[in-house]
Amino acid sequence: MFSLRRTLPFVLLLISAFATNAPAQSSSLAARRAQLRDALEQEWQYQLRTSPELATAIGDPRYNDQWSDYSAAAQERQTEHARAEIRVFEAIDTAGFPEQEVLDKTLMLRQLREAVEGARFKDWEMPVDQMNGIQLGIPGLMTQMPLKTVKDYENYVARLHGIPRVLDQVTADMRQGMANHLMPPRYLLDKVAVQSADIAAKPLTSSPFAEPLQKFPKDFSSADRARLTLAIQGAIHNEVDPAYAKFAAFVKNEYAPQGRTDPGVWALPGGAERYRFAVREQTTTDLTPEQIHAMGVKQVADIEADMLKLAESLGYHDLKSFNDHIRQDPSHYGKSGQQIFDLYKHYAEQMEGRLPLLFGHLPKTKLEVIPMEAFRAPSAPPADYSPGAADGSRPGYINVNEYDPTHRLLLNVEAIAYHEGVPGHHLQFSIAQELTDVPPFRRFSSYNAYSEGWAFYTERLGKEVGFYQDPYSEYGRLENEMWRSVRLVVDTGVHSQHWTRQQMVDYFHAHSGLDDATVNAECDRYIAWPAQALGYKIGQLKILELRARAQKALGPKFDIRAFDDEVVDSGALPLDELDARITAWIDKQK
Repeated sequence: MFSLRRTLPFVLLLISAFATNAPAQSSSLAARRAQLRDALEQEWQYQLRTSPELATAIGDPRYNDQWSDYSAAAQERQTEHARAEIRVFEAIDTAGFPEQEVLDKTLMLRQLREAVEGARFKDWEMPVDQMNGIQLGIPGLMTQMPLKTVKDYENYVARLHGIPRVLDQVTADMRQGMANHLMPPRYLLDKVAVQSADIAAKPLTSSPFAEPLQKFPKDFSSADRARLTLAIQGAIHNEVDPAYAKFAAFVKNEYAPQGRTDPGVWALPGGAERYRFAVREQTTTDLTPEQIHAMGVKQVADIEADMLKLAESLGYHDLKSFNDHIRQDPSHYGKSGQQIFDLYKHYAEQMEGRLPLLFGHLPKTKLEVIPMEAFRAPSAPPADYSPGAADGSRPGYINVNEYDPTHRLLLNVEAIAYHEGVPGHHLQFSIAQELTDVPPFRRFSSYNAYSEGWAFYTERLGKEVGFYQDPYSEYGRLENEMWRSVRLVVDTGVHSQHWTRQQMVDYFHAHSGLDDATVNAECDRYIAWPAQALGYKIGQLKILELRARAQKALGPKFDIRAFDDEVVDSGALPLDELDARITAWIDKQK
């Protein structure tokens, strides 16, 4: 981790040694630093080469015609590679290195060791769910591909040709998972079958894979347009759609019927150990599920007190009557997808003008608000974020879920807009990508508790610069606080304490005014993605703790812009490393 507890040399005793042996010491240090740089670069290039989807996502076009190898053999090779790289990095002596380079080695080893430790759970044998499965990942990636040159289009066609192989490999992994009793819940797999069948059945005019046909650059010749049109249409009709139909039939008829009936991962082989690992990985802490559950119960009680004060100011004497009023009043629900989209766009744009009050360092990558892809909207959250490309060729996107708008409450739209856009995910990810003094693997790393904790923390920043003027919007911000606190209770409840899904839903309704669509989608999300939802509140609490510590230590010298910059200007960090970084910053300010 990034620790500024330096191991200082006995300077006076070593002065003569440095004086007489300076060239050898310097050469050794320079050689070791070069060894680390080379090892980091080689590992980064390996990651891009073996994960072409990652390369595409960050704007590296070299592998845009390729897919990863999803076979079981490839998974084993990845684990063996990580074991070998651990030995490489452990052998590099970082004595005398600058602190950031020591941190480079620490973070790389952390990633590699977690990869090896996590491999024993074989998550790749149950790779699909209603939110993150390959059936959604493929079309999602295709929307990120550049479409500016003939070569770009030829890469796109090559990837279309590769989709049947990818789906076949993932199917083989899932069959192996069935044999090992590694199965997601059946009712979530039924959703996967519907998603896959829907994509397969779409006519060419609405297929998510046919969008490039509407985006030909003006300088393309008529011959290239005709050739590429035939190639894309043929690949979709003859290869992609049949492959999706085959995959959908497999999930519906063979795979889903074998899905587990209990929602928690405790029901899987090694379930308790599996969940503890997920908690540690997703929160970058050593908190136990029991500690997190208790933390959540306390947070829920604290936030209910704040919500009650606001409800009383609006004439309601208890939260139940106020939440019932919100649920039953049609004016608090969306009227159309366009209305919800326009609200997100408005809030994102208004925050742009206030960013200089909170930051000295602003991102260069542009932010756009776009509708969420229809093929994933029914099971997706109200909005989410897609990072832009590091070279500026693709902006970052707030993806707005316009599905079923009349059943979506509008109260927390303002807070979510700040969370997903600025000063939340877009600012943090974009600044990380623009860093020039850290290696690429750190610029593009994402630690869940840090990234989601940061985005959640920034929802409060909107209040500090004068937003949330509507009391219902402020109540929506508090609902978001409650939402993320409830997560601590229900995620640990279902995966560690054997809660049923209905218990999760009931707890949500007892402690929040969230609409039914959001509650149901959220519960399904936690079941599908154990421990991920814990990172929001745990990360936010850590950043608030560090800010309070800085304010107390620095008094009138505390500068919110300097603090916020310090949190984001080194890229994503595990929470213990973030603590060390801010502690050192406070000492320097003093």
